[in-house]
Amino acid sequence: MTDTATKTTKVPDQSALARVGRTVRARLDADPKAYKVPTDKAEIYAIGDFLSANECRKLIEMIDVVASPSSLYEGTYKDGFRTSYTGNFNRDDTTVKMVSRRIDDALGLSGELGETMQGQRYLPGQQFKDHHDYFYPTENYWKMERKNGGQRSWTAMLFLNDVQAGGATSFPELGISIEPKAGVLLTWNNAKEDGTPNEDTLHAGTPVTLGSKYVITRWYRSRKWG
Repeated sequence: MTDTATKTTKVPDQSALARVGRTVRARLDADPKAYKVPTDKAEIYAIGDFLSANECRKLIEMIDVVASPSSLYEGTYKDGFRTSYTGNFNRDDTTVKMVSRRIDDALGLSGELGETMQGQRYLPGQQFKDHHDYFYPTENYWKMERKNGGQRSWTAMLFLNDVQAGGATSFPELGISIEPKAGVLLTWNNAKEDGTPNEDTLHAGTPVTLGSKYVITRWYRSRKWG
């Protein structure tokens, strides 16, 4: 006979992801400057005027210094999937510390959970196709990431400039497309309230068609990063 009993699949870091979710949800819901994007399938928030024009210009200059062709995790390479330029900042840089702390405070999270800020530059035609920010435990890279802070919880993305055309952050499962606007912080929970991965957070950096796009991303883990 075939055993048809349902087996429970253990989700790595589920309880920690649920706990982090509650913390950020409470902080953002209490922040009058935070706008909750209307959808019942995911938790997405935006805060306008998060950075000044001068801060955006400074960070754009920093991205230009460190940017190199973007890469993907081993085992996930696909031609033309991610064609932007990417650069990791120096975690000890004064500006990086200041902006990181500001994001930490907005989300109500300890900086220990946050990865070092990463800058991305998109030129005409460049994009990052549909993907999830959370890790897939079935992939080989998970062995390292499990020890390196575990699963990604929230994503915080800072738009540094207005893009002349294209370059939206699209959530195809939600029917939502967010145009980049300088100084705006966009953040979302990569998990559901129960701590399981939220597949509806599938998203893409759509192709820039005119001008350029500069963004900063800071991912938060379920445990201390690094």
